[in-house]
Amino acid sequence: MQSPAADAPILFFDSGLGGLTVLGPTRALLPTAPIVYAADYAGLPYGQKSEAELAARVPALLGRLVERYQPRLAVIACNTASTIALTHVRAALDLPIVGTVPAIKPAAEMTKNGVIGVLGTEATVRQPYVDDLSAKFAGGKTVLRHGSPGLVTAAEAKLRGEAVDPAVIARAVAGLRDQPGGDAIDVIVLACTHFPLLQDELQAAAGPAVRLIDGAAGIARRIAHLTEGQDWPATAQPGLAVFTRSDDRPPPPLSALAPYGIERIELI
Repeated sequence: MQSPAADAPILFFDSGLGGLTVLGPTRALLPTAPIVYAADYAGLPYGQKSEAELAARVPALLGRLVERYQPRLAVIACNTASTIALTHVRAALDLPIVGTVPAIKPAAEMTKNGVIGVLGTEATVRQPYVDDLSAKFAGGKTVLRHGSPGLVTAAEAKLRGEAVDPAVIARAVAGLRDQPGGDAIDVIVLACTHFPLLQDELQAAAGPAVRLIDGAAGIARRIAHLTEGQDWPATAQPGLAVFTRSDDRPPPPLSALAPYGIERIELI
């Protein structure tokens, strides 16, 4: 396979801004990598959409983005889209695709009480994929799940500089704690890329005895591995953020994206 051109970007895809939590550690490993960050604001939130809708929407939209920006690799930086549409995307597109899955394996290695909480979107936590991960890596342990669409909205608001409603955070943590055995949870998997944007708020609500874990660092390492030996620009170029058009959700201010190396916005 021919090595990609040095200016071929890495494409990050999410329903909104959650994938920035994957972009951050990737830039730390690959500081000069060209970046295109795509957010499907017209389809947000994914967590409340049907499996059939996402299985059709995500490959079609990613196909348009790949044709337009010619990336060397695409990252589905969204747990919901990955657990539902990853196989469809890989079948449709002829380039490496990195998905995002709940960090149940490291959580199982980390727990001392044997009780793990999985906090995700409603769509993610009901997927058989989560059952499979739990059976494979957390056998003999209790895995409790809770779907919290409110956290996605809160994370988007926080990046726009708005206040986070403490009640939304409290409800999300209580959704795990109030289940039978929930008081013994000592690790919570943040199974949505939006949720690490609320790390401080969630940690305060969960308490110091609970560890929060997500898979972003592992995904970044996977991206670095798959692109090892490829050519990169000598210096970092301004990143691009692409948003699907939404009548009721304008793109965030550039100031919210600048810490991630993004200096331009396009609407499609």
